[in-house]
Amino acid sequence: MNIAVIGLGLIGGSYAKSTKSRTLHTVYGYDLDQEVMMFARMTGAMDKALTDELLETCDLVIVALRPGAAIAWTKAHAEVLGRGKCTVVDICGVKRAVCTEMGALAEQYGYYYIGGHPMAGKETGGFVNSTDSLFDGASMILTPDARTDLNMLELLKNYFTDIGFAHLTFSTPDEHDRIIAYTSQLAHIVSGAYVKSPTAQKRRGFSAGSFRDLTRVARLDENMWTELMLDNREYLAEELRILIDNLKPYLEALENNDADALRECLKEGRIAKASAGGN
Repeated sequence: MNIAVIGLGLIGGSYAKSTKSRTLHTVYGYDLDQEVMMFARMTGAMDKALTDELLETCDLVIVALRPGAAIAWTKAHAEVLGRGKCTVVDICGVKRAVCTEMGALAEQYGYYYIGGHPMAGKETGGFVNSTDSLFDGASMILTPDARTDLNMLELLKNYFTDIGFAHLTFSTPDEHDRIIAYTSQLAHIVSGAYVKSPTAQKRRGFSAGSFRDLTRVARLDENMWTELMLDNREYLAEELRILIDNLKPYLEALENNDADALRECLKEGRIAKASAGGN
């Protein structure tokens, strides 16, 4: 296949690198940063810089941009995408704000579209941190709708598993955003709030795995995460309220020197973790 990757940051760069190292597909890359484009070509992450002429020959287009930029790029190139009859997959971290507009463009101009979100990442972004193994063992979420073609799903399944994904997870945009508010966005808020304690500056020699695990994702791109969180603000605010309510009994138990209440809080957390499963 001819595959275009739009945006060569951490995720887009990893799609390009894993495609080139694990498949025989041709990769055309695009990024606003010309140094990134040059580096991607020099490292073999792409075959050529994407042009409108090459875009028209593509079978698959992966839009690895922030939500607003993904929609804007697709609008600007929708006519070319329609001429090529390709499949477009956005990989934005929210889906409701993207899928409605992207789906409407695909229907209007006659190409295929499906929303996607790879469950993989790092706390450090940019092409320089992208790898051809980022997706190994990960889940790729897809949001098919009534216009989704079964042949397209088969094509995507083969491609995503070829570059390292363990399986596909199917969802609706609404279900995706509701769950991702808890599993991803809330975790970034908690990490950022936790590390703001003045004690964090004095912790050297006193921290190990717990501190590292809880603070890892505080090292984020605040511009990107602001956009993602505001696009999903209702579900994220709901999860944040639940967390705040769940923290109150811990504080009360400590303030009251209540061992039984504190033990019960900790026990409930242990049981909840066991019930949730996973790592």
